[in-house]
Amino acid sequence: MTPYMSEGFQIVAIDGGAASGKSSTARGVAGAAHFLHVDTGSHYRAVTLRALAEGLEPREGPALDRFLAGLRFESEVRGRCACIRLNDEVPARADIRSDAVNAAVSAFAALPAVREAVRAYQRDQAGVARQHGFKGLVMDGRDIGTVIFPDADLKVYLEADASTRAARRKEEGQTDTIDDRDRIDSTRATAPLAAAPDAVRIDNSNIPLEGVVDEVLRLLRERSAGARAEESPTQ
Repeated sequence: MTPYMSEGFQIVAIDGGAASGKSSTARGVAGAAHFLHVDTGSHYRAVTLRALAEGLEPREGPALDRFLAGLRFESEVRGRCACIRLNDEVPARADIRSDAVNAAVSAFAALPAVREAVRAYQRDQAGVARQHGFKGLVMDGRDIGTVIFPDADLKVYLEADASTRAARRKEEGQTDTIDDRDRIDSTRATAPLAAAPDAVRIDNSNIPLEGVVDEVLRLLRERSAGARAEESPTQ
């Protein structure tokens, strides 16, 4: 039994590549289960936005270290979503989804210094969820089940075929390519995109969003029932 489940608080880690349906699924789970949703992709996008504004390029060095040291990470809960606030400002969604950020975010997110800077903040989101009375936390990203919450109560790795993901990316108005994102994310030295060994893999190429959300909720109920059975005294 994981420590989160024993406290009656559950953590769901949802990982996958670009346009695999991570955030949409996580939002659906959060709404149905009264969990707090955290999209870690927005964290790296917010950092990238500020770095570009300061004229930084995605490479390690003293300038990047000074920049990261000057960032204050906080959260602002809006509905069932925890939005990142950097130095008292929550960046606009349109800004963190701009073409400039799309083109640079994978490179910045691959830097060990950047990942180190956000890791503790991301782990602290469980505390944010508890403080705001949520029953659990559902976090999506690319290293949630492997690095951020390796002891999560449920780990899900979402997949979809290339054509489906490309179509989703186009609908989002994103101009980067799936192949480029996957290559950078899966080959970076620090916290590469990978499915945790104990993650449940779901190919959602031909499954509607509602079906994927229902499956994750079913798995969560199954894990909850198993945890309660473990807690029950033997007769």
